[in-house]
This record gives sequence, C-alpha cells and structure tokens, in this order.
Amino acid sequence: MKIGAALLMLLVLLLPTTHAQEEMQLSLPDGAIARLGKGSLNEIAYSPDGARLAVATSIGIWLYDTMLLREVTLFAGRHKGGVLSVAFSPDGKVLAGGHGDGSVQLWDIKKGKPTRTLTGHEEGVTSVRFSPDGETLASGGVDKVVRLSNAKGDYSNLVIGRHGGMITSVAFGPDGRLAVGGMDGTVQLWEVDKRAVKKSRVKRVLMAHTKGTTGVAFSPDGKVLATGGTGAMRKWDAVTGELRMSLTVSGSMFNSVAFSPDGATVASTSGGWGDNTVHLWDAVTDELKGTLKGHEDIINSVSFSPDSSVLATGSWDGTIRLWDAGSGEPKGTLTGYSRGIKSVAFSPEGRELATGGKDTTLQLWDTETWTHQRTLTGHEDVISSVSFSPDGTMYASASRLWKDHTVYLWDTVSGKPKGTLTGHTDSVTSVAFSPDGVVLVSGGEDRTVRLWNAVTGEHKGTLTGHARGVLSVAFSPDGSVLASGSWDQTVWLWDTATWTHKQIFRGHRYKVLSVAFSPDGTTLASASGDGEDRMVYLWDAVTGEFKRTLFGHKGAVNSVAFNPESGVLARGSDDGTVLLWKIAD
Repeated sequence: MKIGAALLMLLVLLLPTTHAQEEMQLSLPDGAIARLGKGSLNEIAYSPDGARLAVATSIGIWLYDTMLLREVTLFAGRHKGGVLSVAFSPDGKVLAGGHGDGSVQLWDIKKGKPTRTLTGHEEGVTSVRFSPDGETLASGGVDKVVRLSNAKGDYSNLVIGRHGGMITSVAFGPDGRLAVGGMDGTVQLWEVDKRAVKKSRVKRVLMAHTKGTTGVAFSPDGKVLATGGTGAMRKWDAVTGELRMSLTVSGSMFNSVAFSPDGATVASTSGGWGDNTVHLWDAVTDELKGTLKGHEDIINSVSFSPDSSVLATGSWDGTIRLWDAGSGEPKGTLTGYSRGIKSVAFSPEGRELATGGKDTTLQLWDTETWTHQRTLTGHEDVISSVSFSPDGTMYASASRLWKDHTVYLWDTVSGKPKGTLTGHTDSVTSVAFSPDGVVLVSGGEDRTVRLWNAVTGEHKGTLTGHARGVLSVAFSPDGSVLASGSWDQTVWLWDTATWTHKQIFRGHRYKVLSVAFSPDGTTLASASGDGEDRMVYLWDAVTGEFKRTLFGHKGAVNSVAFNPESGVLARGSDDGTVLLWKIAD
C-alpha cells in the first residue's frame, strides 16, 4: 500500500459525511430504518495487501477502504457478545472474527458471506490468528483455553493448552511457532505440528510479566518476541527464551505490541492512569524513536500497514487514528465508535436526538439527515439518562456517580449547567419532565421515584413500592400516567393526579432499563438488558396486554425513546449503537 501523506490527508478532508452515514446503515436488523454509531471498538487489523482495514466491534466487523477511508461493508453475523478479535488469512480472502459468545466465524470477504462457524470456547474469544500458510487458525479465550482449527474444515477447535488466566493474545511466527500470552503473566511458546495437531507441544514458558501479559508479537524474521504488560514492553530471544531487553514507562499498561513488517520498528500502546500513548522503539537499538499522543482513552489495538508506512491505533475513546510510521505525524481519524449508549431522548419537535453513554458526553444528532451536530461535556461518569423539557429550553441528565447522586439541569442553547437537584441516596438512573413542564421526576437505585418542581427545584414528594432500584421513568403524553421500570423486572404505572399506584406489567426476565410511551399514549415500550433478554417489549398502555417484541441489538438495551412527530422508536444499546424502528410497520 503506497499512500502519500498529502494524498491521505486530502482524502480525509474531502470525505463526504453523507457517504459515512450511508455506509453506517449496512446490515440493519429486520425492521430497523437507521443506525447511529458503529459500536464499541475492540481490535483492528490491516489486510495483507493493505487495501482494507478491519475493525472488530460490539456489532460486527467493519471493513474500510484504506484509500478512500470509508466503510465498505459490515459483517454483522448473528452471534451474541460482539466481535472481540479479528484477523485476515495470509491470502486476504478470509476474515476471522472471535465473538463474545465463544464462537469464531469465518467470512468469505469477496462474497461477504460467512462460510464456517467454529465453536468450543466456553467464553469470549479474545484473540484469533492464522498460521503463515493460512491452514491453521489459533484462538484464545476468556476460558483460559488455546484452540487450533483447520481453516479448510479438516478439524475444528482442538484444545492444545490451558493458561492460569484469560488468554489475551496469540501470535504465529513466520516458521509457524505459536506464542500465547495470558493474564497469569506467562507466555507459552508452542511447536505446532500441522500434520498431527494433537502432537503440538509447549516448548518453552516465559514468566514475562508479573500482572498479566496483554500482547505478544514476533519480529518478521521470527528471532525476537515482543511482549506487553504492566509497566514494561519486553523483548525475548524467540528461540532460547532469553530476556534481551525490558523497556519501561512508569505507571503504564502496554496493551498491544506490533513489529513493523520491515522489522525496523516496534510499536507499543499504553493506556490507563492518564497515559494513552503510542511508543515507537527502534527494533535494533531499542532506543525510543518517538511517542504519539492524541487518544483520550485506553489504546487497545495497533496495526502496521503492510508497507510499514502507516500505523493504525484503536482506542476506547471511539476513534481509530492513522499515523505516519516514520515521522509520527497524524494522517487521519476514523470516528463513530463509542463505549455504549445508556440514554436516548428526542427533542419536543423531534428535530434532535440526544444520546448519552459510557464516554460521559452528550451527543446531539439531526433527525432529518441523521448526522452528528455537537458534543456537550461536563459529566464525570456514565450518563444514565437525559430528558428534554417540553419547551425545549432545558434538559435534565443523570449520571451514575458513586458519591454524587445528583440530577443536572442544562440550558439547551448554551450547553451550560443551570442547577442541580440532590436528595437521592444512591445512583440516579432516570429523569423525565411532565408534559406541562411543571414536574421533573427522577428514579434511583435507592428504590424511590422523586418528584421535583422543574422550575424552582423544590422536592415535592417521593414514591416507593419497587422491591429493587428504579432504573427508568416516563410520563404518558397527556401527563396522567407515570411509568417506572425496575431491577425487580416489572413496570409500574402511577396515577399522577393522586400519585398512587394503579397497574403492574410483568414479563421481562431481567431488569427493565428504560420505558417510553408512544406519542398517542396507546403503547408503552420497555427495554431490558443482560442475560438472554436483550430486547424491547411493546405493551398496550391502557389494558396492559403484551403486543410484541423487538430484537436486533447485541448488547443490553439501555434506553428507548419515541419521536413525538413520526412515532419512530430509537433504541440505544451497550453494543454502542442506536437502532431506529418504525413502529407503525
């Protein structure tokens, strides 16, 4: 891949937003009309020819064209738990994705279709890699097990080893040797016999790091093995196991390591404790060549282009950054990823959608073009709920801070805080304005629903009755009914004239994370999360009759909101996306 810095930067600047929005709608679940966000980012990998960049996320594998820097397709699949790891076959024709449910799925890239699913891991597959000849696939998982599979189907998921901790990384050397890193701090070096896989054996065990080995990588000539862990990136003689060098940065966790294909550079990524940095080391002299800064959260993956000219880094801050591997200059940024959506809310006129989540920011979207408008900051922790006032001049938000059980009020024009409401004795999970804008209600982990004067902030009363924490609250359009969802798996309806309990909806198999009324007040949507209950239930709001279930997300459904004009239902999930549904259909 030969890409000049000027050309690549030009492409980034000229890339139309509409293209990105169109591509984000690939592989939508049945019935969904749009998707906002690309999921949370787990791992990135260049194709052997450098023409594609694969991104493993909570909703599938995104494939980018590296010349145009735009999405080509989304390999969504049907597996649960998202894609934790990704690898190209040496010929670039097959893509392997390790899933959170313990499966590995193989995709024919040209056809865009899955060809095989490998099962056997009991928990998430955290790392997958092909052997140099492409015939063998190694996988390691949360279940502490290393498995080998034949990419052509002759054998599948043979257990060849176990670690004392979760497998964090697997890597093949050019001669077919396999290195396996685990959270027990060790690295196992295996001699893999592809003719008789059951005879594959551990040749050496390195006590590489004291608090977990997070990354392993062979040098292109196979003579050196690099490992990453707490406080250090180390280099070993890949044959004798002798420690050759320990490169330390105080307080850093080296999450990922990679050799450039030309063997000149070792890249190590760090994260945590405020140090979200890429270190570039001379692979021969071990001197620090430079540091790359720009990410705002833990950097969990790094990959060189095949010609060693570009370095790609993926982070929990929701971005993939591209760097000139020689000069360290930034070359472009791919955005749209997140760490999980916890709350969605439409503005009163339906022209804006607000989303809040694990990244502590509030994002505003234009609902006509479904393009991002602005980002508002101020919260210090996960935003659990957001609600617009009926006149659209104010919104309330709640954040799950362990010590600060507060509701924040904001001016929607300036984006500045207007005041705070205190009184809950545990996390505040949900907020909602009454249709007349007079009352603000908040639900909390303290099992209460609190009533506030939305203008003065005065506490007006407290509703009790749920057996466990209240996770969601919502008013009916006419303000006569208040719904509350809880950890106790129920939805309660309250008469707002008397503030007394009137009805209970039962059916969820897990906690009810969000509730919302349709614009005409006839339907109540309730969302659930975790376990097998990752769906939205629709109820008749008058009779309490169950109407239907909406599927599609691969993570807990944290929030639901109806557009007051169109009736479109927005669903935000831990998989980092918002799905939109036309309920009338």
